[in-house]
Amino acid sequence: MEIQDRIQKLKKERNAVILAHNYQLPEVQDIADYVGDSLGLSMQAAQTKADVIVFCGVHFMAETAKILSPEKTVLLPDLKAGCPMADMIDPEGLKALQAKHPGAVTVCYVNTTAAVKALCDYCCTSGNALAMARHLLKTGRDIIFVPDRYLAGYISDQLGHPFIVWPGFCPTHARILPEDIQKAKKDHPDAKVLVHPECPPALTALADCVASTEKMCKFVSDDPAGEFIIGTELGIIHRMQKENPQKIFYPASGRAVCPNMKRITLEKILWSLQDMAHPVSVPEDTMNRARGAIERMLEIV
Repeated sequence: MEIQDRIQKLKKERNAVILAHNYQLPEVQDIADYVGDSLGLSMQAAQTKADVIVFCGVHFMAETAKILSPEKTVLLPDLKAGCPMADMIDPEGLKALQAKHPGAVTVCYVNTTAAVKALCDYCCTSGNALAMARHLLKTGRDIIFVPDRYLAGYISDQLGHPFIVWPGFCPTHARILPEDIQKAKKDHPDAKVLVHPECPPALTALADCVASTEKMCKFVSDDPAGEFIIGTELGIIHRMQKENPQKIFYPASGRAVCPNMKRITLEKILWSLQDMAHPVSVPEDTMNRARGAIERMLEIV
């Protein structure tokens, strides 16, 4: 029996749903019930009647799924699939920053641990960060934005208002260089350039569109252009090509590969379903407070 068939059989037996982030390997995306961004996947899974969620992504994503579906078992096929950006901030560091700015409102990017989310007033995604910040600026309070300095900088520039920023970043997006975009534009002059807001400002300045992964996918489907240069993790090109077979996609850089995302394989998904490995747990108090930051976000956007 093919490994895909064995996964499907076990999935049915376990009453499981398989989620795959846009950056996962092509074969992992193809076996998944849902492919998308981290929060969107967790919200979709929460609406299903599945007992088990197999999250093909990184650790903070599985935690978010558990926060939104506390009654479900959430499995992460590889416990070593972490997020360097999420690991760049810890609760103690955030508390120290908050103590320096007692009147500020704290917004955390979804790319954070549950323990950090639990200390924040609001969560945000790369897709809604601009709307969140615009709304919160009306309160007249300063905004602490953690942990991504590049997403914070991009939103701050859009609004013309400074934030209190944590100096975290995504190493994968930082590997894409301005000269990579410039070379790709020279090689493909008719292609439109899409760049993720986790990229440094020298890259976003060269883009036709700065967008989250989901908004990138929508852009390439809606835009009449036939060629696109993609400035984010390479895994998303599989989905884009699948949804737009008539269009051509070029990676901005062959270095834009997240090794943690690529840790998840079909074999690990199979083993995860066989052995119910590895369940992700979050302390109840942490889970409830982190859920509050997400729910307050959803009330705004």
